[in-house]
Amino acid sequence: MKPAQPVLEIIGIEKHFGNQHVLKNCSLNVAEGETVVLIGPSGSGKSTLLRCVNLLEPIEGGAIFFRNQDITHQSIEPHKLRQDIGMVFQNFELFSHLTAAENIMLAPMTVLGVSRQDAEALALALLGKVRIPDKADAFPDELSGGQQQRVAIARALAMKPRLMLFDEPTSALDPEMIREVLDVMADLSAEGMTSIVVTHEMGFARRAANHIVFMENGEIIEHASGEHFFNGDVSERAQRFLDQILH
Repeated sequence: MKPAQPVLEIIGIEKHFGNQHVLKNCSLNVAEGETVVLIGPSGSGKSTLLRCVNLLEPIEGGAIFFRNQDITHQSIEPHKLRQDIGMVFQNFELFSHLTAAENIMLAPMTVLGVSRQDAEALALALLGKVRIPDKADAFPDELSGGQQQRVAIARALAMKPRLMLFDEPTSALDPEMIREVLDVMADLSAEGMTSIVVTHEMGFARRAANHIVFMENGEIIEHASGEHFFNGDVSERAQRFLDQILH
């Protein structure tokens, strides 16, 4: 049987910031329904890789194919691509003057033309999915950091993306709030949401990742199944990083 075409193909991409070579010949495939976790030391290029996939940063070499289409071609309109590729950032970036429900409703109404009634129903359903069904009328400053990040996840899901990108979504949270966000992300993985996650939370990676990608100095050093990675079937450098994170 012919293998399924990947949802995302990253082929040898290159990226510089001035004299700094931040992505070096990076290649990665993500299949439908997979959760791929990117790990590595700070400055290794993980977040930049995500930003290139979402066309927030241009690449200088290589190619990125999303659902068989070269999304780095000049004919691609980034705002249309982002209807299919959702992204959740370290900071929540919610509109402070809108309630949780209104933050979720905004894009479906303005971009997709969804009626206010249908958008409200969708928002309430998504708030239930991210485990805060009682916070629809709360403004961001009335929510904890973990609750705000779950609203941000619901907002991204409201566009019904085919791929979700999570850029260290728990890094700005107090320790007691991290678990509630990771539980929602693990739920999405279990339901088959295709996702790429940059995180240092190895408990989540062990629980949800189909594949672990270890990056260092702009290069993909290791690409292994979650099972092989956590069983120690990796390079000495990747194992050293894992030991530091775990201990």
